[in-house]
Amino acid sequence: MLNDSLLIKDIETVVKHALEEDIRDGDITAMLIPEDNRAEAKVITREQAIVCGQPWVNEVFRQLDSKVEIEWLVKDGDEVQPEQTLFKLKGPARSLLTGERTALNFLQTLSGTATISRQYLKLVEGTDIKILDTRKTIPGLRLAQKYAVTVGGCHNHRIGLYDAFLIKENHIAACGGISAAVQKAHEIAPGKPVEVEVESLEELRQAIDAGADIVMLDNFDVGAIRDAISINQGKAKLEVSGNLEAGNISNKAVDGITYLSSGSLTKHCRVIDLSMRIEFMSAEAQ
Repeated sequence: MLNDSLLIKDIETVVKHALEEDIRDGDITAMLIPEDNRAEAKVITREQAIVCGQPWVNEVFRQLDSKVEIEWLVKDGDEVQPEQTLFKLKGPARSLLTGERTALNFLQTLSGTATISRQYLKLVEGTDIKILDTRKTIPGLRLAQKYAVTVGGCHNHRIGLYDAFLIKENHIAACGGISAAVQKAHEIAPGKPVEVEVESLEELRQAIDAGADIVMLDNFDVGAIRDAISINQGKAKLEVSGNLEAGNISNKAVDGITYLSSGSLTKHCRVIDLSMRIEFMSAEAQ
């Protein structure tokens, strides 16, 4: 589960790194503008989207210049339409221009993740199945994208390698079998969820008998999924995974499955087209 305090700290850290990589010794182009010039700006979307990234945008300008004022007209999770204004800015012109790209990078990327998550959510409407993300995230944006997935209405799988077991083929081979791997996992971290990835119905039986909390059915076709549900009889939670895309996810949403997991929520992220329009204030207005 995504930890709020961990997320807040992560936002501060990733924004700091993003500003450092962009600005370094200073925005030399912004220095063309007189230091005391002020400006107003608004950020619009050019396409329909689910908004996500407000905390990152706020943090960009908090770290950059406390004189920048932000007025949000939408909130994370809102569906917006083309040409809709998302937020307005007022402050030193240099700071608005310097922070523009970093702020929009976060907002358009996370909005892209939230938007595709909302699309996937709609594909399983009317069922009790939860769609999960994976660890296939953009390096450095793990928690940010995990947050965006939840804003879109889907759910997080494990956050990292530390909060749950996911026992795969190589782990099984190293331990000498599914039963031994599950037993050792319970010994290492009692109470941590133990999930086993299986590639056959026989491996499914072994995972259930071993006491796995969740069994991941890797690349099972619909017929095999139904067989797995019959064998399981509600003993473990079943997760279907493997090349799940928007075009086939509905077919795998079989009654008796608890989760569908897809790396496409985060690894195939298409950014949302956003634009900042700026107006420089007259001397009288300043």
